[in-house]
Amino acid sequence: MTIRVLLADDQKLIRSGFRVLVNSAPDLEVVAEAENGRQALELARSELADVILMDIRMPELDGLAATRQLTADESLAGVKVLILTTFEVDEYVFEAIRAGASGFLGKGAEPEELIAAIRTVARGDALLSPKALRGLMNRFLAQPELTSGAESTELDVLTDREREVVGLVALGLSNEEIADQLVLSPLTAKTHVNRAMMKLDARDRAQLVVIAYRSGLVRSGAVDQPGVQPLQ
Repeated sequence: MTIRVLLADDQKLIRSGFRVLVNSAPDLEVVAEAENGRQALELARSELADVILMDIRMPELDGLAATRQLTADESLAGVKVLILTTFEVDEYVFEAIRAGASGFLGKGAEPEELIAAIRTVARGDALLSPKALRGLMNRFLAQPELTSGAESTELDVLTDREREVVGLVALGLSNEEIADQLVLSPLTAKTHVNRAMMKLDARDRAQLVVIAYRSGLVRSGAVDQPGVQPLQ
């Protein structure tokens, strides 16, 4: 199936470059372009976009505000947002993921990285560059109110294995890496991730990271599960 991509950036030259790049992939197609967040929301509905490449700094409605509105709209539940910006800093990463973005990538990424990122978020996985993931974790750890004490009851709906898997997702591990860590097949690891997402009403893996920190499952960079090492 062709992945329908919407470009949201206030600079026409940048959109033109992304259009050429995205359309060069046989399974991707740019279906529309928006120059602000408000247009992006309108076009996401009318053009049935699968993925929005969303800039942060745009007039009228910026990318973060547009992402919040999109994720709050049940009619757009299937649309994934990939934040693509020059400003890969902790504050933006934190706010983008809390807003519901499925990924965050710097504009300095290589062309093949961008193509892979679109495919990643389109299939429901999260995409955070190592720098962005580290920034997100550090941001959570710096806010005591988000990681303040005993684990909340938010994760009570999960099995022990699912809790363990969510903790590993929070460390940035892929399904294959989770499978190796827990001696499972990649398909079984993926099943556990998907079930956890469904039970926790998480849009994607990025939201699982937020929940893992918010619930207290992840503390001080380490997962509260045996055999899992803290991120250095």
